[in-house]
Amino acid sequence: MRKNLVIAIDGYSSCGKSTLAKALAKKLGFIYVDSGAMYRAVTLYFLRNHVDISNDEKVTNALQDIELNFHSRDYESHITLNGEEVSDEIRLMPVSENVSEVSAHKIVRHEMVKQQQRMGKSKNIVMDGRDIGTTVFPDAPLKFFMTADPKIRAERRFKELESKGNNEITLEEVFENLAHRDYADTTRKESPLIRAEDAIILDNTDLTQKEQLDFAMEKVEPLLPQ
Repeated sequence: MRKNLVIAIDGYSSCGKSTLAKALAKKLGFIYVDSGAMYRAVTLYFLRNHVDISNDEKVTNALQDIELNFHSRDYESHITLNGEEVSDEIRLMPVSENVSEVSAHKIVRHEMVKQQQRMGKSKNIVMDGRDIGTTVFPDAPLKFFMTADPKIRAERRFKELESKGNNEITLEEVFENLAHRDYADTTRKESPLIRAEDAIILDNTDLTQKEQLDFAMEKVEPLLPQ
């Protein structure tokens, strides 16, 4: 297997990017990197420590105190924040309601992009996020841009939260949160969510997880050693 084969998956919140990325990584034996989890972990740290994101000096100092690490079990990506497992906590609404603002910060994005690029220097990886194919790995040989009907996305996210015992949030609130994040992600100044010109669109509104994986594998196979 050649080095530095990077598969970039971008798209809107709750479009199933991580589900597809994990399935591809498992199928190919690649490393899966959840870039969104990195921004969520930073957001969690900022919330816990009351970091004023309007103060560049405080943001810079806070980032110096953050150590993020990934570990994998059965191709489920787990992230630690300064040694603490936070994979579940970063998916709760307090983080979801603030992550777009934190991830739009220039200093935060520059630091996370540097870390993500280091991860892809010598390994075969599948990475999902908002700007992987445009900013992090613009030369990636294969890029996907995922989308789905907003109502379907909200229902998926709502069911995910319910399965984790979060019963205090309504479907309407989830829908509004996703709409807010879509606007923030697509209009931010730093690395906005846009489709790379060479990215393959994957609308999974009516696709099963197997159908998505089959579609992606058709595009990957020509890049693999024969």
